[in-house]
Amino acid sequence: MKSYRKELWFETTARRELINITPDINRVLQESGIKEGLLLCNAMHITSSVFINDDESGLHKDFEIWLEKLAPEKPHSQYFHNGYEDNADAHLKRSIMGREVVVAITNGQLDFGQWEQIFYGEFDGKRRKRVLVKIIGE
Repeated sequence: MKSYRKELWFETTARRELINITPDINRVLQESGIKEGLLLCNAMHITSSVFINDDESGLHKDFEIWLEKLAPEKPHSQYFHNGYEDNADAHLKRSIMGREVVVAITNGQLDFGQWEQIFYGEFDGKRRKRVLVKIIGE
Protein backbone atom coordinates (compact mmCIF):
# COMPACT_ATOMS: atom_id res chain seq x y z
CA MET A 1 0.00 0.00 0.00
CA LYS A 2 1.14 3.51 -0.82
CA SER A 3 0.38 6.83 0.88
CA TYR A 4 0.59 10.44 -0.31
CA ARG A 5 0.28 13.65 1.71
CA LYS A 6 -0.09 17.24 0.56
CA GLU A 7 -1.13 20.51 2.18
CA LEU A 8 -3.25 23.08 0.36
CA TRP A 9 -3.26 26.68 1.61
CA PHE A 10 -6.11 29.18 1.41
CA GLU A 11 -6.42 32.85 2.33
CA THR A 12 -9.84 34.34 1.75
CA THR A 13 -10.57 38.04 1.33
CA ALA A 14 -13.85 37.75 3.24
CA ARG A 15 -14.62 36.53 6.76
CA ARG A 16 -16.86 33.76 5.38
CA GLU A 17 -16.47 32.03 2.06
CA LEU A 18 -17.21 28.68 0.41
CA ILE A 19 -14.64 27.52 -2.14
CA ASN A 20 -15.02 24.54 -4.46
CA ILE A 21 -11.68 22.75 -4.04
CA THR A 22 -12.57 19.70 -6.16
CA PRO A 23 -10.16 20.72 -8.97
CA ASP A 24 -7.34 21.10 -6.41
CA ILE A 25 -8.16 17.69 -4.91
CA ASN A 26 -8.23 16.09 -8.36
CA ARG A 27 -4.75 17.50 -9.08
CA VAL A 28 -3.44 16.07 -5.80
CA LEU A 29 -4.98 12.70 -6.64
CA GLN A 30 -3.29 12.68 -10.06
CA GLU A 31 0.05 13.62 -8.43
CA SER A 32 -0.29 10.69 -6.03
CA GLY A 33 -0.55 8.08 -8.76
CA ILE A 34 -2.95 6.10 -6.57
CA LYS A 35 -5.71 4.38 -8.57
CA GLU A 36 -7.66 2.51 -5.86
CA GLY A 37 -8.01 3.60 -2.26
CA LEU A 38 -9.28 6.36 -0.01
CA LEU A 39 -8.74 10.09 0.12
CA LEU A 40 -9.03 12.06 3.36
CA CYS A 41 -9.34 15.82 3.13
CA ASN A 42 -9.55 17.83 6.33
CA ALA A 43 -9.35 21.40 7.52
CA MET A 44 -6.36 21.99 9.78
CA HIS A 45 -7.89 24.99 11.53
CA ILE A 46 -10.74 25.11 14.05
CA THR A 47 -12.70 27.83 12.27
CA SER A 48 -12.76 26.27 8.81
CA SER A 49 -14.44 23.22 7.34
CA VAL A 50 -14.28 20.69 4.53
CA PHE A 51 -17.55 19.18 3.33
CA ILE A 52 -19.26 17.65 0.30
CA ASN A 53 -22.30 19.13 -1.37
CA ASP A 54 -23.67 20.59 -4.60
CA ASP A 55 -21.95 23.57 -6.26
CA GLU A 56 -25.06 25.70 -6.63
CA SER A 57 -25.07 29.41 -5.74
CA GLY A 58 -28.58 29.38 -4.23
CA LEU A 59 -27.56 26.55 -1.91
CA HIS A 60 -24.43 28.44 -0.89
CA LYS A 61 -26.56 31.45 0.04
CA ASP A 62 -28.92 29.12 1.96
CA PHE A 63 -25.92 27.80 3.94
CA GLU A 64 -24.89 31.34 4.81
CA ILE A 65 -28.38 32.30 6.00
CA TRP A 66 -28.90 29.02 7.90
CA LEU A 67 -25.52 29.12 9.63
CA GLU A 68 -26.00 32.76 10.59
CA LYS A 69 -29.36 31.88 12.18
CA LEU A 70 -27.78 29.02 14.14
CA ALA A 71 -24.62 30.88 15.20
CA PRO A 72 -24.90 34.60 14.45
CA GLU A 73 -21.63 36.51 14.29
CA LYS A 74 -22.98 39.52 16.23
CA PRO A 75 -23.38 40.67 18.86
CA HIS A 76 -19.95 39.38 19.82
CA SER A 77 -20.90 39.78 23.49
CA GLN A 78 -23.32 36.82 23.31
CA TYR A 79 -20.40 34.36 23.42
CA PHE A 80 -18.18 33.46 26.38
CA HIS A 81 -15.30 32.62 23.99
CA ASN A 82 -15.18 36.17 22.69
CA GLY A 83 -13.23 37.56 25.62
CA TYR A 84 -10.01 37.52 23.55
CA GLU A 85 -11.29 37.03 20.01
CA ASP A 86 -14.49 37.70 18.10
CA ASN A 87 -14.79 34.34 16.34
CA ALA A 88 -16.91 32.10 18.58
CA ASP A 89 -19.52 31.90 15.82
CA ALA A 90 -16.86 30.55 13.43
CA HIS A 91 -16.03 27.71 15.83
CA LEU A 92 -19.71 26.77 16.04
CA LYS A 93 -20.21 26.98 12.26
CA ARG A 94 -17.23 24.67 11.75
CA SER A 95 -18.73 22.16 14.19
CA ILE A 96 -21.95 22.15 12.18
CA MET A 97 -20.33 21.86 8.74
CA GLY A 98 -17.70 19.31 9.74
CA ARG A 99 -13.97 18.89 9.75
CA GLU A 100 -13.29 16.41 6.95
CA VAL A 101 -14.45 14.21 4.12
CA VAL A 102 -13.37 10.75 3.01
CA VAL A 103 -13.86 9.83 -0.64
CA ALA A 104 -13.31 6.48 -2.34
CA ILE A 105 -10.90 6.39 -5.26
CA THR A 106 -11.86 4.09 -8.10
CA ASN A 107 -9.92 3.78 -11.36
CA GLY A 108 -7.89 6.87 -10.42
CA GLN A 109 -10.97 9.08 -9.97
CA LEU A 110 -12.90 10.47 -7.01
CA ASP A 111 -15.90 8.16 -6.70
CA PHE A 112 -18.64 10.80 -6.31
CA GLY A 113 -22.39 10.87 -6.62
CA GLN A 114 -23.75 12.91 -9.52
CA TRP A 115 -23.59 16.43 -8.04
CA GLU A 116 -21.02 15.95 -5.27
CA GLN A 117 -18.13 18.40 -4.97
CA ILE A 118 -15.63 19.09 -2.17
CA PHE A 119 -15.74 22.50 -0.51
CA TYR A 120 -13.52 24.46 1.82
CA GLY A 121 -15.70 26.50 4.17
CA GLU A 122 -14.06 29.52 5.77
CA PHE A 123 -15.84 31.09 8.75
CA ASP A 124 -13.12 33.39 10.14
CA GLY A 125 -11.07 34.35 7.12
CA LYS A 126 -8.60 36.94 5.97
CA ARG A 127 -5.65 34.85 7.10
CA ARG A 128 -3.73 31.92 5.71
CA LYS A 129 -5.03 28.44 6.63
CA ARG A 130 -4.30 24.93 5.45
CA VAL A 131 -6.12 21.82 4.37
CA LEU A 132 -4.55 18.37 4.55
CA VAL A 133 -5.02 15.81 1.80
CA LYS A 134 -3.94 12.25 2.67
CA ILE A 135 -4.38 9.46 0.14
CA ILE A 136 -3.82 5.77 0.81
CA GLY A 137 -4.14 2.91 -1.63
CA GLU A 138 -2.48 1.28 -4.60
